[in-house]
Amino acid sequence: MPRFALIAAAILALSACSSGGDKDPFADPYAGRSAASIYQEAEAQLNDGDPVKAGETFEELERVHPYSEWARRAMIMAAFAYYQGAEFDRAIAAAQRFLDFFPSDPDSPYAQYLIGMSWYDRILDVKRDQRAARMALQELEEVVRRYPDSEYAREAQLKIDLTRDQLAGQEMLVGRYYLGQGNYIAAINRFKVVLTRYQTTSHTPEALHRLVEAYLALGVEDEARTAAAVLGYNFPGSDWYQASYALLQGADIAPFENRESWISRAFRRVVTGSTL
Repeated sequence: MPRFALIAAAILALSACSSGGDKDPFADPYAGRSAASIYQEAEAQLNDGDPVKAGETFEELERVHPYSEWARRAMIMAAFAYYQGAEFDRAIAAAQRFLDFFPSDPDSPYAQYLIGMSWYDRILDVKRDQRAARMALQELEEVVRRYPDSEYAREAQLKIDLTRDQLAGQEMLVGRYYLGQGNYIAAINRFKVVLTRYQTTSHTPEALHRLVEAYLALGVEDEARTAAAVLGYNFPGSDWYQASYALLQGADIAPFENRESWISRAFRRVVTGSTL
């Protein structure tokens, strides 16, 4: 059969397929559909336990009806659906898109909260990389800063406190390692981070005690005495203070706060939200 005849036959075959009962595989399944019907489909997928598919359908609604009120609603719902499906990067992208288009919308606090939670839910234990914790802290603090009166601000603050404790815990882990290796300067730098950045966390008493240990090992008695004095003043009944006091007794010195020490200055700034 001549070549032009083969081409003609192929064209006729394709034409027959498109005019028959078979659907065009290249046709847009959402074209011509109303925004309401696409939204209802996405809701049904969400209710049926397929949040990722629901997120994709919500995004199709945005594509087909980009300037409708339904598109605005679909945008925030896509972020929610992806978050529910643990597709955190897609949730962040959808929520950020919503904030870019509707920064003053009543749902903006929720969009920002979803971004923070999409990082928060990926936080690993303190022995692992803490990028997710740092990003969660940054994004959740944005909720409190930008939307302090929203219903999400209080919940964000609770997550912020837990995230700060997590980050302080990693600093303590590394600091203890350096202390055990006799690398006292490196250890002090880690404990200093706890006091200057994460002072209101549960790790503060231990950080002060470890400073006593490190400074005594270096022979820097003035700083060791200050760390113990600050620890004793703020956590007098703690086991960490008892341990620090015993160390100083062993060195035949007593706690005494040098108000010019960085420890004293850092700790005066904020302790449980109030200035000393």
